[in-house]
Amino acid sequence: MPKHVDYYVSLNSPWTYLGAARFDAMAKKYGASVTIWPVDFGSVFAVSGGLPLPKRSPQRQAYRMMELKRWRAQTGVKLTLEPKFFPTNELPTAKCVIALREQGRMAEAIKFAHAVLAALWAEEKNPSDPATLKQILADCGLDADAVIKASEAPEMADKREAYTKHAIAQNVFGAPSFVIDGEIFWGQDRLDFVDRKLSS
Repeated sequence: MPKHVDYYVSLNSPWTYLGAARFDAMAKKYGASVTIWPVDFGSVFAVSGGLPLPKRSPQRQAYRMMELKRWRAQTGVKLTLEPKFFPTNELPTAKCVIALREQGRMAEAIKFAHAVLAALWAEEKNPSDPATLKQILADCGLDADAVIKASEAPEMADKREAYTKHAIAQNVFGAPSFVIDGEIFWGQDRLDFVDRKLSS
């Protein structure tokens, strides 16, 4: 029987971006269902011991850059190491993902989330810019005005907060995280283990 994956993402994360296409292909290969959770990892870090990038030690920041170069070469994924608009304000795009998700349009929510990441990390675009946001939605084949209107409902911000609390309750502490049968796989570098789990 195909498995279900709870997919916890940050719409600022280069690691979520680097693993996005591989995870998509994997889920399709095994017929897995996926629920996307666009989470506020700033709040997650506050209770799990993580630090936002500017507060990390110089050694950790240097190693992160080295790893980005390695994984860019390993995966062949187009990646700007220091994108012009990073970090961007995730809230407008996260609320659009949530609006699609809450309408039961999970595949479209995931497609849009991945397009946001590509815009930031490969296309030197600012996804939180209103005009750019509309264009990303349109490029995904979505009615941009309708999605944005739905995203602006007051409960969307509340739902993001609830999603974040849910992630914390599930012991999620970093992005991307894939939770399958209660087992956490953290990071795009764990996708081989995700593949093995989905195939079992």
